[in-house]
Amino acid sequence: MAEQHTPRSLIVSLYGAYGRPREDAPMPVAALVRLLGAVGVDAPSVRSSVSRLKRRGLLLARRTVDGAAGYALSEDARRLLEDGDRRIHPRAEPSEADGWVLAVFSVPEHERHKRHLLRSRLGRLGFGTAAPGVWIAPGRHYEETRRALERLELSPYVDFFRGEHLGYAATAEAVARWWDLPALARLHEEFLAAHEPVLAARRAGPGTDEDAYRDYLLALDAWRRLPYADPVLPAALLPADWPGRRSAEVFAALHDLLWERGAEYVRGVEKDL
Repeated sequence: MAEQHTPRSLIVSLYGAYGRPREDAPMPVAALVRLLGAVGVDAPSVRSSVSRLKRRGLLLARRTVDGAAGYALSEDARRLLEDGDRRIHPRAEPSEADGWVLAVFSVPEHERHKRHLLRSRLGRLGFGTAAPGVWIAPGRHYEETRRALERLELSPYVDFFRGEHLGYAATAEAVARWWDLPALARLHEEFLAAHEPVLAARRAGPGTDEDAYRDYLLALDAWRRLPYADPVLPAALLPADWPGRRSAEVFAALHDLLWERGAEYVRGVEKDL
């Protein structure tokens, strides 16, 4: 199945990759249009998606030093991207010593729409279902989850617990019930099918800075969803042929090979305006 890259997601990926060192300095709209055009997004789609991100409070309308229209990241957006960094570029291997965090929630019937929102958000943060109303994730995800639920004003409905799994089933067997591992494996395989050949091609021939920028942004946009769908469990709890480690290695190699050259392209676009 072909990857889906939406204009809004690509804009978030662009700011996450190249839009943060500028502090409060905005990225000019003209640069956004050109940079998104390089990955196949037309100007009207860029402008409408930027407007939606502005309404959500993630982008702030600002003027550049030259007086041109532009958009800067809000503080909320910066915090979200910083949380994302810890997932996208992990600093340590997952360990069973991390333990587990349990989220137990109860939502009154007259607010049942919040029950759906809670389930959806916990699922998007990598939680699996241990039992009805009981969600589980590796313990290292607690702080990010707490912040996310506070932003959505859902914290009054949730209690968190830390602990270890004591049986009766082996933890690896329980993990296979808590998460749909075959579905997660397919996501990794799709990423590999799309981006492992790109890595091989760029190792064989570097291409232009624009090529590096395009290949990196598309890889980042695809990859950054995976460490949220997948809780990134210790290897001992996963099937022996688990593709997640290889997909993480491919993305890390693409980052090392292409990110800086992509930054050169972004700087060149802004300089040419």
